[in-house]
Amino acid sequence: MSEKTTLNENSSRPETEISGAETILTTNLGFNDYIQNYLFLLLIALPIVTLDQWTKGLVRTHLGFYERWMPIDWLEPYARIIRTQNSGAAFGMFKQGADLFTILAIVVIAIILIYFPRVSKEDWPLRFAMGFQLAGAAGNLIDRLNHGSVTDFISVGNFPVFNIADASISFGVAILLLGVWYLERQEKAKLEIVGGDEFELEIEEESN
Repeated sequence: MSEKTTLNENSSRPETEISGAETILTTNLGFNDYIQNYLFLLLIALPIVTLDQWTKGLVRTHLGFYERWMPIDWLEPYARIIRTQNSGAAFGMFKQGADLFTILAIVVIAIILIYFPRVSKEDWPLRFAMGFQLAGAAGNLIDRLNHGSVTDFISVGNFPVFNIADASISFGVAILLLGVWYLERQEKAKLEIVGGDEFELEIEEESN
């Protein structure tokens, strides 16, 4: 683990970055830093939450429970809209844990809001992933608080019925995994370049 101190452009205080194998944390944040970070988080989460709530509202308005809709006949065996109700976790799992998942969603949202400003801008996979995770948790939490359960309606093949919020949570996990893989490859490539330069320098010194 290494530590470096830089001067943040938006605050007069020095900014310390503590880097490790998994992420980079930023401390000594100024007011402007928090505003910028939360605006970034809002730009990711708000459109997703809005789309999630709008589509759920359409489904609740126009479809009865377990009623199906698919205007393209040949596509119905593979995908369709079907209104279901879920009191458990994403994709219809653990349906008896409504209260537990309401509390869990609140905790997850609180952790993201507290932790997000400290994640360095260099760690973009984690920043984007947290944005999608926040949107997913908030979208389903709104359902639980307003309706007592979550409205699911996207049915693909034999996969459990889900919604936009569930998809956002999964997409966030995918971004994180792909981003970590990409950054690790970049770091490995840099180390190989540095190692190659050091090897060439040693050869030049020996020849001289």
